[in-house]
Amino acid sequence: MTGSTISALRPIAALAMGIAFTAFAAPAAAATITITVTDLRSDEGVVRACMTTMEDVFPRCARDPNSHRTVVRADDTITIRFENVEPGDYAIALLHDENEDGKANRVLGMAPREGYGFSRDAPVRMAPPDWDDAVFTIGSASQNLTIKMRYFL
Repeated sequence: MTGSTISALRPIAALAMGIAFTAFAAPAAAATITITVTDLRSDEGVVRACMTTMEDVFPRCARDPNSHRTVVRADDTITIRFENVEPGDYAIALLHDENEDGKANRVLGMAPREGYGFSRDAPVRMAPPDWDDAVFTIGSASQNLTIKMRYFL
């Protein structure tokens, strides 16, 4: 090969190496969040779990298209995993939907009839907890959390 041919090939070789290195670059950091749910009063129904980054929709994650949500059968102890969770600030809400009707049933329209739980064991007073009481930060490392179910009745 002549010197001019080698010079012409250098940009192509550099581009090919750049593509090769990009293909093997580490993926964006994403964590696994493992939640152990305790103190269910029965193994009836399901536990609905959601995790959101949106303060204005918490604890009703259905309005967040990017929320992590799942439904698992109720049991003595439940483990829930959310995979590929991007770093950020999140809050978790759980509902023990004992009659599996998809909603949080209430007594006299106010007090919850079914169990509930929130990240950071956020307190429930006369309404669902504030975002600031439930929010926690997820980085690139996986985390294990425990959420205790609570029942008003």
